[in-house]
Amino acid sequence: MGSVLFSSDEILSLLANAVPHALVTEKQALAEASGDKSGQTSSGPPLCVIEARNIGDVVTVVKIASQLGVPIVTRGGGSGLAGGAIGGPGEIVLSLVKMNRIIEISNEDRWAVVEAGVINGDLNQAAMARGLWFAPDPASRKWSTVGGNIATNAGGLLCMKYGVTREAVLELTVVLADGKVIKVGHQTVKGVTGYDLCALMVGSEGTLGIICEARVALKPLNQHPVWTISGRGAHIGLATRAAEETISQGLQPALMELLDEPSVRHVSALLAIKQEHSGTVQLIAQTDGAGSEEEAGKIAETWRECGLDVEVGEDREDLIEFRRAMHPAMVALGQVLIEDIAVPRSSLGEMFAAIRQIEKDFEIEIPTVAHAGDGNLHPNFVYSGLEIPDNVWEAANALFRKAVSLGGTLTGEHGVGLLKRRWLQEELGQTQWDLQWGIKKLFDPKGILNPGKVFDPNSQP
Repeated sequence: MGSVLFSSDEILSLLANAVPHALVTEKQALAEASGDKSGQTSSGPPLCVIEARNIGDVVTVVKIASQLGVPIVTRGGGSGLAGGAIGGPGEIVLSLVKMNRIIEISNEDRWAVVEAGVINGDLNQAAMARGLWFAPDPASRKWSTVGGNIATNAGGLLCMKYGVTREAVLELTVVLADGKVIKVGHQTVKGVTGYDLCALMVGSEGTLGIICEARVALKPLNQHPVWTISGRGAHIGLATRAAEETISQGLQPALMELLDEPSVRHVSALLAIKQEHSGTVQLIAQTDGAGSEEEAGKIAETWRECGLDVEVGEDREDLIEFRRAMHPAMVALGQVLIEDIAVPRSSLGEMFAAIRQIEKDFEIEIPTVAHAGDGNLHPNFVYSGLEIPDNVWEAANALFRKAVSLGGTLTGEHGVGLLKRRWLQEELGQTQWDLQWGIKKLFDPKGILNPGKVFDPNSQP
């Protein structure tokens, strides 16, 4: 790359002159920017961190990087789980966390215009003050940014009814690899002019452009009671059958979450909750909107017919908090690699059975929770030490291949990043992989935007 013609000192000097208020070179900041919550770290710290304050800062830095051929890694809250925003030696980490203005909230059009660094939960709180809410609700919503949610097409518990982040994105302001600024998408509800570049940017993980602002759809606040249904059973097959029956009968809870037996056991231990009997699995759903109580009753009846012990209650947030305690429970056990696969909803039971077999084959425990309403599973590989052991990677390899063989995918919401790039070509097939690599080169001909992420450099022609 062109950067070999310039020393680190020369690059830093140019950046210091251009954006002195944004340049960060302290060791602690560089160390933080070289890792994320996936447990992955780069081979060394990045060249610097740029804490952009506005689009002008982003354009200035991108133009310098483009001229010099210096790689740029765009970063939000650092809460990624696939190593997609990790900066390494010779790279500029472009942090957008200080671009955190909520520019506009419109009740008439039910949208918000926000900068990329706005925290998901902060946007939701501001919207709720206006009688609206932001539907995408990843588990990290208290610290993850809207820009990061868009870059990975994040999901969350409410995807079953309200969809993933893509469904909430109307328009994006993007800085391209040469520093040009474009708006993609529409302010209108409908719009099919040309190719949908806005949808292309969603889930692109910083490899096609830098998302600086977003116009996102909001929904009116629910004015009806929220009902929670909890079903417990002796084995996973009862719960997966109940989930599949819920869907096949046309019932529409807002969320439907499944915790397998190891997950229930570890969460219960963390929260000091005594279990009634061993082998318990738990299925949790919530209904909202008009007719929520009636629908909760129908779901409860369906689950009982499938063999679950069921309780129903209004405003049972304690049950939802039990589900949300999964990650703290895993962290309490040691280091954790949180994986993310999705399969057709009718294959949920088969995928759980495969996970149990993989546990036996590789002699590890894999506590797994699932957004059962959309077939998205999160197997958790708990390990000790700083490095992920070989048997965990071997088990993950078996897991990914099984998911794909069922018509599923490597990732439902975490993204590919560094962790899964070696399997991307296997899922896509050569023809589609070539097309996607061609799109990457079209948007980023010098290869400076998040290089090495998503696409494995060893596989590139």
